[in-house]
Amino acid sequence: MEINRRGAENTEGRELGKRMNWLTGEVIGAAIEVHRVLGPGFLEEVYQEALMVEFLSRGIPHECEKWVTVNYKGYEVGKGRLDFLIANCLILELKAVQNLAPIHEAQVLSYLKITNYPLALLINFNVPLLTKGIRRIILSS
Repeated sequence: MEINRRGAENTEGRELGKRMNWLTGEVIGAAIEVHRVLGPGFLEEVYQEALMVEFLSRGIPHECEKWVTVNYKGYEVGKGRLDFLIANCLILELKAVQNLAPIHEAQVLSYLKITNYPLALLINFNVPLLTKGIRRIILSS
């Protein structure tokens, strides 16, 4: 019976992994399209609005500016705002800065910790080639 339980867990894990890979691919594809059309140089809000249009046209389930609670030792001490929550499992944080800094990754890691979601994408649109501005951040145990 233990073998069956592990097998089921492995199957669930593989399915989640496939879904996350598909979602990240869809989100990156949408971001590349937005960057291809608009290019670098706009404010983050412009890219956020364009991504909402692209997500809608591609049928990518998303919530924009999703508020999440920050707890400390069982007490609510504040709130954080995710740029996007994709399909209730993938965080997408947008930037339009000269260079991504360690604080940007720390922000995303903090979001992963408080939400317990496994994966986030950090995308900086202020680059000539968007693939150079994408970071995949995983919450490790």
